[in-house]
Amino acid sequence: MIDAAETPAPIAPEDHAAVTVAEGEPVRRTAPIGLLVRLVDSVRQAILPAIGIFFVAGEVREALGFLPLLGLVVMVIGFVTWLGWWKTTYRVGAEDIRVESGIVSRQARSVPYERIQDVSLEQPLVARLFGLVRVKFETGAGGGEDLNLAYVTESEAERLRETVRAQREGALDIDADDPAAEAATADGQALFAMDEKRLLRFGLFEFSLVIFAVIFGAIGQLDFLFSWDDMYDAVLGDALEGQGRKLAAMGLAAQVLSAIAAAAGVVALGLVTGVVQTFVRDHGFLLERTAKGFRRRRGLFTRTDVVMPAHRVQAMTLGTKWFRRLFGWHSLKFVSLASDAKKASHVVVPFGQMDEIVPVAEAARIALPPESIAWVRPTPKAWIDTALIVSAGILVIGAVVATTVSPWLLAAPVPLLAVVGGLSWFSWRRHRHATALEQVFVRTGILSPQLTAAPKVKLQSVEIAQGPLAQWRGYATVQFGLAGGTMEIPGVPIDEARRLRHEVIEAIAAVDFSVAQEA
Repeated sequence: MIDAAETPAPIAPEDHAAVTVAEGEPVRRTAPIGLLVRLVDSVRQAILPAIGIFFVAGEVREALGFLPLLGLVVMVIGFVTWLGWWKTTYRVGAEDIRVESGIVSRQARSVPYERIQDVSLEQPLVARLFGLVRVKFETGAGGGEDLNLAYVTESEAERLRETVRAQREGALDIDADDPAAEAATADGQALFAMDEKRLLRFGLFEFSLVIFAVIFGAIGQLDFLFSWDDMYDAVLGDALEGQGRKLAAMGLAAQVLSAIAAAAGVVALGLVTGVVQTFVRDHGFLLERTAKGFRRRRGLFTRTDVVMPAHRVQAMTLGTKWFRRLFGWHSLKFVSLASDAKKASHVVVPFGQMDEIVPVAEAARIALPPESIAWVRPTPKAWIDTALIVSAGILVIGAVVATTVSPWLLAAPVPLLAVVGGLSWFSWRRHRHATALEQVFVRTGILSPQLTAAPKVKLQSVEIAQGPLAQWRGYATVQFGLAGGTMEIPGVPIDEARRLRHEVIEAIAAVDFSVAQEA
């Protein structure tokens, strides 16, 4: 509960008009025009129930009888939305940001600046039409630990971000020895961008059948309003059954051609869905190196604007997939202290060639492995042990099934054993690690190969993990503490694991971080 002395007085009609409290610090409300955006969102959520009511009513006249009820619902939603806006205030203080909200049960949340990892800006489509922004204060914990302000004007959003960064950092994030930062002090230096042609090519590689999941999800959400079986019988049943009888009468060749056409239709739908998803997510993608770090903007309907301070980039992940790798396409992510849409990694190059990725990695001062690097494969013992354990389980299940069902099924597990052995061998072949250029490199993945590179001084800890079987067999998993992500090397011989731990700890101990932070 909030003391009466802290209750803000009414504000002026202007956007973000300041009011005062007992402490004398300014208190603001979000932009009043944001009420329209919230109301549109609420009405949009009521569209599907309205459609359901129309189908239940059966006739237009009966459906129109529900309009007064829907109007009353909209009025109630509008009043509650206004009341929620009126009872929500925020204050940017000298040590923290405080947000007070709640209609019946009041809540006050205060987040100190030292806990705020970053400030990201997000503009949904309707908010963009009104020049409004949702501001997210990222604490690194994710979920309910983050603070959100929806919606403020674009100028207020920029002011909030700059104020928080000034309080959090105390100075611009510029390294005197970093030429990329020096070049970006005046204006943002563009590092990577994608035009419509690149987006189209990217979308063709992003084959997706998510549209079917959306359709089935909608069926599951609306089944309480009307029967899909009845709708199928009334609308689609006769037509589909008639087409099925025609197809059966046309013979085997026609059926094969129809199956091929259906498969081609599914593939085409997957390609179109992938292209649409890519355009919606990454339209206008632009990565810049600014004086404050790496700034990434993207989005067709929902526009996001995220700035990643350079010193918070802990590592990078270079990834690809088996098919796009044949054409030289890769993606690059930064592992950062802040979160990005509940993910620990920031995508900075979604779809690029290596000559486009190298400048981005250099700007982050994280090197890619040289061609002459000495890669080390882990011992195969870990993969052999895992394969044997899985195979033993398959054999036990196969024996039980053969005993209870039919002895002829005793040979059924053999193909599965071959698959387990093949996957284990390929997985071991794809695992490699190396240390060079004061960094640790780890390569993994069969169909989706991935390279993770992290400077030793950015690692938080080094742990050697061994289970009973690993202790007996003489290998371990080396786990590196990486803020914002994970990094580990399985199947390392124990002597090599201890050497890696000593090497990383020595590199960390050689740096005086208090001096580095003041510089």
